[in-house]
Amino acid sequence: MSFLKNEVREATFIQFPGFQISYSRYLPQYIIILLKSPLLLYHIILEHSRLKRIIREYSIDIVISDNRIGLWNSGIKTVFITHQLRIPFPRPFRFLEFIGIQINRAIIKKYSLCFVPDLGGELNLSGRLTHGFRLPGNVRFIGILSRLSGHYPDDNFHTGKCAVILSGPEPQRSILKQKITKILLSQGKPAVILEGKPGKAYETSCLNNIVYYNHLSLNETIKLLKESEIIITRPGYTSIMELISLSRSALLIPTRGQTEQEYLAESLSKKGWFRSVAQSDLDENTDIQTISPILATGITEESPILLETALRELLE
Repeated sequence: MSFLKNEVREATFIQFPGFQISYSRYLPQYIIILLKSPLLLYHIILEHSRLKRIIREYSIDIVISDNRIGLWNSGIKTVFITHQLRIPFPRPFRFLEFIGIQINRAIIKKYSLCFVPDLGGELNLSGRLTHGFRLPGNVRFIGILSRLSGHYPDDNFHTGKCAVILSGPEPQRSILKQKITKILLSQGKPAVILEGKPGKAYETSCLNNIVYYNHLSLNETIKLLKESEIIITRPGYTSIMELISLSRSALLIPTRGQTEQEYLAESLSKKGWFRSVAQSDLDENTDIQTISPILATGITEESPILLETALRELLE
């Protein structure tokens, strides 16, 4: 919310807590979600009920849900946004993926539309997460979404040769920070580590060749990503879309046990668009070089057309 208040200052904000995903140092993420499924179901019912009150109080016409399952309403138009119509399972359990597909279909059918931030053809980012099986009739591909498109970097901000973008919940964020810090200190590369904490004060600290920021402005973030020789980040889908929009590649380090990130890192590395390495394999000798910039003109050119078409259908 702190991030959004800085980006969209004219909006009205409503505190709307939901199911909090936690991460373990040891257990895979799909096991954590399975164990907490009763709590997830409770939050789905609760947020569906709360939404009814919000619609009445604020005279809402359209609700767009960023992957929050309970935010549908039969009285108005509702949109579900997701890039995961198939939840990836580890290879030994992939035969169970059809269960998740059917559950997703049942959820999506409750919404007026389902927007998928990707392209529908062979040129795409999400791979088998949204391709290779029959989709519900209300699914619309809207192209990649990026807040970095159409902006220009701030020339007053000076970057290092390496940019590290931290994201995700604890304890995995701190584990990655410690490992990357050791690598950067041992290799002596000038680096900027962006901690991704917009709720905290804009602070800077230094450790030898490393500069740390809690967060950066939009223009400073663009300059950091455009001018750094090396980019290291989690393969979160938003991060990937933003890098593609800037035609930049990166070294992807998936969160341990998060099958979606592990799949995206593997899939996009096979396409030659990114490099990836497992967090457990990081040590002082790890090669952190980024491959050449991506030429993603097909994706970036088609995306605005797809988005405009989908929004026109929504607003009819």
